[in-house]
Amino acid sequence: MSSYTPLHDPEKDAQPFTPPLHQAIARARKVLDEKAQANIHDRDAMIRAAAGLDYVLRDLLNALDAEEADR
Repeated sequence: MSSYTPLHDPEKDAQPFTPPLHQAIARARKVLDEKAQANIHDRDAMIRAAAGLDYVLRDLLNALDAEEADR
């Protein structure tokens, strides 16, 4: 049995702020462009890319959910 730390832990990683949808989209595009330049042979770069993309994707989905709830 091996132990690991998950990329996201809902109990510890809850975000108290949901950005407006237009900001979440802009940030997701920016981070996606940045992370596209990461070296796939660099383990640390891939970890940073995964964590950064996870963060903005969660923000984007939360913003979409909030937008939908407002309708």
